[in-house]
Amino acid sequence: MNDPNDPIERNDPYETTEQHVERLLGRALNSFDLPDAMVERLRGALAHATALHSSHHSAALHRATYRHAFLLPDGTSLTLWELVHHTGTDGRDHHELYAEKAEVRLAAARLSDAFGSPDAVALGDPLDDDLDADLELLSTLLVRPPEPMPRVYVPDDSADHARRVLRRAENADRPGEAVTARLRGAFAHHIQQVFGRQCSVAGRDAGFSLYEHAFLLLDGTEISVWEVEHTATPDGRHMCEVYENERTARAAMESRARVR
Repeated sequence: MNDPNDPIERNDPYETTEQHVERLLGRALNSFDLPDAMVERLRGALAHATALHSSHHSAALHRATYRHAFLLPDGTSLTLWELVHHTGTDGRDHHELYAEKAEVRLAAARLSDAFGSPDAVALGDPLDDDLDADLELLSTLLVRPPEPMPRVYVPDDSADHARRVLRRAENADRPGEAVTARLRGAFAHHIQQVFGRQCSVAGRDAGFSLYEHAFLLLDGTEISVWEVEHTATPDGRHMCEVYENERTARAAMESRARVR
C-alpha cells in the first residue's frame, strides 16, 4: 500500500495527474461513497497539488489529513480531502476520501474520540494559501496565452541558430533527426517569449521561461520548436529543454513546478 507520508511517494515528479487520481481512489476504503459526477470530473483533471492539512500522533492513534486540489479543463478547481490513519497496534495505513472539509473534520474527530486522543488544537489551514498559489501556477502554466502578434521572420544564419537551440537541449525527448533535418533548410527565423514566471519549487525560488523558435524553410513552410528555460534543478542551475510542440513544453514545466 502506498504511504502518503513517504515524500518520494507523494512528490514523484513523474506521476501524472491521472495516475495520482487513480492512486487516491484505488487505496481509499470509502471511494464508492464519492459522488459519481465528482469522480468523473476528477478523472479529467489537468493538474494537481497536495498539502498536509493537519496531523495528530499519540500512542494510540496516528492520523493525518491531506488536501488534494485539482485543476479541471474548464478552469475551475476541485478539492478532495484524504484522511490517513493507523492505531498503535496496527501499523497499516487506512485511507479515506471526503468531498467536503466538514466531513473529514467529523471523521477525524470520531477517530480521536474512539481512541481516547482528543485533539489539543482545532484543525487549521496553515498551508491553504501556499496550495492555492501552487494551483494558480499550474493553471497559468497550462492556459494557452492570447494569440501572438504576426511573426516577422529575420534571415540571420537561421539554420545555425536552429542547430544551436537543439544542441543546448538537455532533455532526452528533444526533437529527433526528422526535425533536425528539416531545420537545416531554415533561412529565416522568429523568436518570441510566450511565458515567464518566478515561483517556489521545493522551497527554493525558480524561474520558468518558454520561447517559441519559429523557422521559415526554403520550401516556404514553417516549423517551430519550443524551448523551456528554468532553474528548477537540484542545484539551482540554469537548464534548457526543447520540445516539438507547445503542449508538451507546458506539460514539462507543469511537471517541474510540482516538485515539492
